[in-house]
Amino acid sequence: MSGFRFIHAADLHIDSPFIGLAGKSEAFAERLDQASRQAFDNVVSLAQEGQCSFIVIAGDLFDGQWRDYHTGLFFLNRMRRLRDANVRVFIVLGNHDAENRFAKRLEFSDNVRVLSADKAQTILLDDIQAAIHGRSFPRRDVTEDFAADYPQPIPGHFNIGVLHTALTGREGHELYAPCAIEELAHRGYDYWALGHIHAHEILSRNPYIVFPGNLQGRHVRETGPKGVALVTVDDRHVVNFEHRPLDVIRWSLEQLNVGQCTEFDAINDLARERLEELIYHADGRTLAVRLQISGYTPLHYEIVKREVQLNEEIRAVAQTVGDIWIERLELNTSPPERNMSDPTIAGRLQAIIDELSLGEDFREIASTILNEIRRKTPQGVVDEEFYRTLIERLPKHAAELAKATVVG
Repeated sequence: MSGFRFIHAADLHIDSPFIGLAGKSEAFAERLDQASRQAFDNVVSLAQEGQCSFIVIAGDLFDGQWRDYHTGLFFLNRMRRLRDANVRVFIVLGNHDAENRFAKRLEFSDNVRVLSADKAQTILLDDIQAAIHGRSFPRRDVTEDFAADYPQPIPGHFNIGVLHTALTGREGHELYAPCAIEELAHRGYDYWALGHIHAHEILSRNPYIVFPGNLQGRHVRETGPKGVALVTVDDRHVVNFEHRPLDVIRWSLEQLNVGQCTEFDAINDLARERLEELIYHADGRTLAVRLQISGYTPLHYEIVKREVQLNEEIRAVAQTVGDIWIERLELNTSPPERNMSDPTIAGRLQAIIDELSLGEDFREIASTILNEIRRKTPQGVVDEEFYRTLIERLPKHAAELAKATVVG
């Protein structure tokens, strides 16, 4: 059996909308809008330069319905580029692809095979003695165990199972095409190319059972390197496995403990150190960073009162460090612990403010006001997560601002 190399990709979500970013930074939103395409261009380049025999895509090429036909045209164009480089592509459609009424109608070049949605299918690559097994989603909500009906392995071939699945369940993911790791391991395949879970995971190395993760992070819950699995096979064995980061913009959620800071300007210095470390490890990528300022500090009330200034200064610091966009600055600091029975006027006022901020009346009033603002805000300018976070944090923030006024 001759050796070969292939790419395992999943969850491309090409042209996935990034709701809520336009209102914060229109220029960055435009760059992020193109990130999924640029990341897929990196996949095409890797296949060409890495002399890959084929690519398997384990579902979710797209993100539901397209905004326009350019999404499909872009993908078809890249498939033709791969054809010109003699790279074959094998695709199973995932839950998001099943939502797209156009995805199944695309007329691909002859190097592309979309596996059947009617039943599990096997494609033989006799030139390299490989067998691809898989099944596409016929609809969005697939609750049956697809893997149970996958074909038996082909003797003398390197057998790859391609499956879009949540396995037995993952936090934040619907339970699509459920199955157990043990079930996959006992099927007799040499490699399971999974999709649907957006974090890279190697669940087994004998056989390999792998989620490559999604190709490009889309929000702050998808942090760290994103990319594909690059697999080298020789004599029916995986002789080299590599997770190759191909993302264009990388998300990071950073905790910045300012408990040791005694002066306000020291916070900026600490932020600079952290951002310099991040940009050093980014390999030239753009970074999108959410900074959470935390810690017990005597600067707490000054930070609360000067929040706008701190926000602007840290964003300015980020620009001087490198290609970094501060997605959000969150303040989670606290004052040094104080005696809750403080008899001074300031102490009693702070206790009253705490009591009011925790009351249901305050939360109801705040929620009513925010919902009215939300109703008047154009759709798509601010995302749902922002409103949920705001409603959750507003009582505490209002209380801290009031106490900062009392203290200062």
